[in-house]
Amino acid sequence: MQPSNAGNHRLARPLSAEQAWRATIDRAEQCVLFFDFDGTLAPVEDDPTAVQPVPKVLAAISALAGVVKRIAIVSARPVEFLRERFATQPEVDLYGLYGLEHSHGAGETVTEAAALPWVPTMAELAERARAELPPGALVEFKRLSVALHYRTVPHLGEVVEAWGHAQAGRLGLRVQSGRRVIELKPPVDRDKGMVIGEAVRSAGCAWYFGDDVSDIKAFAALRAREEADPDFFGVCVAVANPETGAEVATAADLTIDSPEALGDFLTEAVHRFG
Repeated sequence: MQPSNAGNHRLARPLSAEQAWRATIDRAEQCVLFFDFDGTLAPVEDDPTAVQPVPKVLAAISALAGVVKRIAIVSARPVEFLRERFATQPEVDLYGLYGLEHSHGAGETVTEAAALPWVPTMAELAERARAELPPGALVEFKRLSVALHYRTVPHLGEVVEAWGHAQAGRLGLRVQSGRRVIELKPPVDRDKGMVIGEAVRSAGCAWYFGDDVSDIKAFAALRAREEADPDFFGVCVAVANPETGAEVATAADLTIDSPEALGDFLTEAVHRFG
């Protein structure tokens, strides 16, 4: 059956939350909800290994999983890390390392074959970073990427960024900038925009919630899907922050103040679907 409000995605932007949820409810069985992790479902912490999703967010995702087509986390984190945080939501799909890894539901983790030869390079790079970067810079080895954090030492940002770019040039790696972090990745064509572009091909509706510049590509993928299919409805949501929030919010339809506020927003959505 054709949704009663097909075409409502042509409503003028900025879109209100009321309009967006009303259009989504009529096509809930066709809708996919995509979420970034850090800064979106969980607050950014000084120690990236200690980050946990907001409890109210987890509860809302569990409830929404029963009424929408699919829920997926699309993150710079490895799938293994995400699986630990969403152990009580085995139905959630996980895309890790910008799509270099993925796991559908409780299935096994699948890695992009083109990225696997780069594991030794990344391991060596992590060791070199620990030896050469100044004290205070945090090196996060993710098997297929290396993140260089300077959140607790922002005055070292230029030094860390310069070192990272130099290593990327030396090794032929790609650079992804983030919130007081620079990440070095294999030269493999996978990013959040590509993940979303592929994942929404069979969907009639999708929301993407993100907080960082890498999420703008995911927003663009939803816009492109809308342009290609007049019956598709997409909503881009920015989670505000003082570091990249303005740039991300400009590209979004809706803005939410924090991961905690997102928990309230999703809880309200659960009531709307009920």
